[in-house]
Amino acid sequence: MSNSVHNPKFSRKKNATFSKTLRSRVNAYFKTNDISRNANANMVTKTVVMLSFFFVPIILLSTGLITSVWALFTAYLIAGLGMSGIGMGIMHDAIHGSYSRNKKVNTILGYTFNLIGANDAVWKVQHNVLHHSFTNIEHADDDINAPFFLRFSPHAKHYWLHRFQHIYIWFFYGISTISWITTKDFVRLTRYKNMGFFNKKHEFKKVLSSMIGWKLLYYTYALVLPLIMVPQAWWIILLAFFSMHFVTGLLVSTVFQVAHIMPENEFPLPNKEGDMSDDWYSHQFNTTTNFSPKSKFLSWMIGGLNYQVEHHILPDVCHVHYKKLTKIVAETAEEYGMEYHVKKNFGLAIVAHIKMLRLLGRKQTVVSQ
Repeated sequence: MSNSVHNPKFSRKKNATFSKTLRSRVNAYFKTNDISRNANANMVTKTVVMLSFFFVPIILLSTGLITSVWALFTAYLIAGLGMSGIGMGIMHDAIHGSYSRNKKVNTILGYTFNLIGANDAVWKVQHNVLHHSFTNIEHADDDINAPFFLRFSPHAKHYWLHRFQHIYIWFFYGISTISWITTKDFVRLTRYKNMGFFNKKHEFKKVLSSMIGWKLLYYTYALVLPLIMVPQAWWIILLAFFSMHFVTGLLVSTVFQVAHIMPENEFPLPNKEGDMSDDWYSHQFNTTTNFSPKSKFLSWMIGGLNYQVEHHILPDVCHVHYKKLTKIVAETAEEYGMEYHVKKNFGLAIVAHIKMLRLLGRKQTVVSQ
């Protein structure tokens, strides 16, 4: 694969003043209201709550204080919600550097991702670099580089079974995190090394050994100790552990995918020289969709990821501020002729996502380029 495919270049001529105007207005908002663009008291409270949702049930399981089957499944399912909250509402901001102005605080909170079995170093490449830089661009955005039985891009190879993907995809969304922490991190680490990442002296070996250590720690307290301490059959405990990951995988995958795999979103490609026709900011608006802008509870639960447009163009701002910034972003986008995609609620977003999956399942998909 050519380097230009993996590193498309955006136009610097189009909408050259948009970013300056937007940044100026956003900065003025924070200055006028005398608030930090980073975490506030509500964010700190959420951090404590989400960590508690995950670790309290896991501690109860690993110490043998839970004995019945119904309590076993309940504990793991609550831990699944906590795991989702850590992934979407704590580590996500921390690894973007938006949780705190203090880099050490961001680094420490970024390790919460490792505590739930994943890896912060691999995520930084996959999400911060590839997904945020090259959203919905075939080959460049690793979020749409799916296995052969799933088709997230109209430019991906089509197989006959894709016509059913809108039906079976929910199972694969559900098992995504268990797949992620067992195999995908290792596969991605190797692939990213071949792409030129982790190429400093001994960096790859350090990340790999660290990854193995964190994963062994996670499996020890999240599965091995419950297998030893909970007086139930091993297969029941394993099934409960799997249910935790299924809840997490289904929720996290759905939230991230409905923001980009949508009928109104574009999937543009670079030309032979690797140049994109749009500027980067226009590209983000064209490939991203918000949903449920008025739902405070959903926004709290999923780390403000219902405001994906704001997140993509202002990744250095903590998500607790997105709702207040939507008016500024929407008005500035309209002023500069950029489309601002938004679905009224999560249900409508899921319906539209299913529609897009069906469209992608048909070989004759027509898309914007």
